[in-house]
Amino acid sequence: MKEILKLKNLKKHFPVKNSWGTDVALVKALDGVDLKIESGKTFGIVGESGCGKTTLMRTLLRLVEPTSGSVILSEEITGNNFSSKNLEELTSEELRNFRKQIGVVFQDPMGALNPRMLIKDIVSEPLVIHGKTDNVRSRVIELLENVGLGEEHLYRYPHEFSGGQRQRIVIARALALDPKILVLDEPTSALDVSVQAQILNLLNDLQKKYDLTYIFISHDLSVIEYMCDRLAVMYLGRVVEEADTDELFSNPQHPYTKALLSATPSFDKNKDKIMILGDVPSPINYLDESKAKLATEITEQEKLEISAIEGKGIDYIVRSSLNEVIPLVQISDGHYARVRQQ
Repeated sequence: MKEILKLKNLKKHFPVKNSWGTDVALVKALDGVDLKIESGKTFGIVGESGCGKTTLMRTLLRLVEPTSGSVILSEEITGNNFSSKNLEELTSEELRNFRKQIGVVFQDPMGALNPRMLIKDIVSEPLVIHGKTDNVRSRVIELLENVGLGEEHLYRYPHEFSGGQRQRIVIARALALDPKILVLDEPTSALDVSVQAQILNLLNDLQKKYDLTYIFISHDLSVIEYMCDRLAVMYLGRVVEEADTDELFSNPQHPYTKALLSATPSFDKNKDKIMILGDVPSPINYLDESKAKLATEITEQEKLEISAIEGKGIDYIVRSSLNEVIPLVQISDGHYARVRQQ
């Protein structure tokens, strides 16, 4: 396995201040994430809203500085031209060169495109910023043709396109500097199902053509199963399970992973459903130790929800049971989960 990126104990904590500006708590958006991204493959990151997926992407791009931990770059990225392999130690000029090698596709294509710019200017913007202005027009046309658009679209504005076409423009712009990695932050969640399939097939074709590495962030497990070679499940800033996609879907170990998989829409009417009871706990960790710990005992709200479904043959897990921090253990070759060993 050839690694292109490695995340080592990556943490990002946002301070919560009181009225006097004193830190009283921390939001642990990332809390000790360890991942290895394999070159030329698609690595999926899945979890519910607020679990830390997008913060992980922003920290990976150093759009926000990590609180601690490291993003370690391979020689494929550095080319032995950087002073350090640790992302957080790069100079501003090295960081600029690093960002040439990572393209980003955002969730909302309309929000990612300047409504006052023509498509030719939007797609050529990365080239102009990095001084690659030779034959810009022909390069922009080539990029648009790669994503199924053409020269006739150069002098149009974003509002003149459908959602799927706008996402194609975002992908074309992300490819402008010939990156080695594409970070895809829920690239199909704002699109119709039929358009989703077109975009996913386009991404697969581009990966084969340019030998790209994808980091695919989503909450849609059916999309993740179709696209990803390997997958990490996140909950409250931590990776709770990591495995090859086929292994994780066929043999989930963590109760949260099992609940997520059971919630995937299916034509199988006999498929077992697992309900997650209770409210999502706050990610705020108070500096006052008397308030610091997340509740690991069952709450009154969870007791009420359990009593409402008792006797109906419904499997469930409660949120409070997920709050206990259990070390990541190896289940089998390449399969890790936060579960108690028997």
